[in-house]
Amino acid sequence: MRDPYEVLGVSPNASEEEIKEAYRELVKKYHPDKYMNNPLADLAEEKLREVNEAYDEIMNGRMGSGGGYGTTGGSGSQYNGAHAADFQQIRRDLDAGNLSGAEQRLNSIPIKNAEWIFLSGMLDYKRGWYDNALSKIQQAMSMDPANEEYKRAYNSLMMNAQGYRTQAYGRGYQSNEDLLCQACQCYICADCCCNCI
Repeated sequence: MRDPYEVLGVSPNASEEEIKEAYRELVKKYHPDKYMNNPLADLAEEKLREVNEAYDEIMNGRMGSGGGYGTTGGSGSQYNGAHAADFQQIRRDLDAGNLSGAEQRLNSIPIKNAEWIFLSGMLDYKRGWYDNALSKIQQAMSMDPANEEYKRAYNSLMMNAQGYRTQAYGRGYQSNEDLLCQACQCYICADCCCNCI
């Protein structure tokens, strides 16, 4: 088989989202429904099979090296200890959006090592519980400081969190510091208006 990155038309350094987007576009391009009663149907089917194999090879390779969750490959992040197969399945469940399956499998693992905590954090992230996710990923980083995947995931979440804060403040939401200032202003105003304090 050709280089899977070449088949999808992406760089080996492409993010997971870029890979998924390229895959989706190629699936649309070669989908059998577009080639019904067309002499190119067999060629399109062959191309689609090649695209699917390339996508699976890339994603399985990244999962095996700990490169999921928007990272571009991992070092030191593949877990080889007890429950390695469970952790791999949890990663697949998370990537597929099967959050309940990932949670059940996590809950069935008795050890709470750095990999368990990291995957629990990624589950929280997928659910939109960003503070919990950041806290758990930070804990996993402190338990396994050499793990580059954990560091990349943490940095990525921090950048996303900054974006959310910027958007929220632009919509009229304020930080706790702003709320404290407003409370003090109201307190002073009330004291000035009615001498009740």
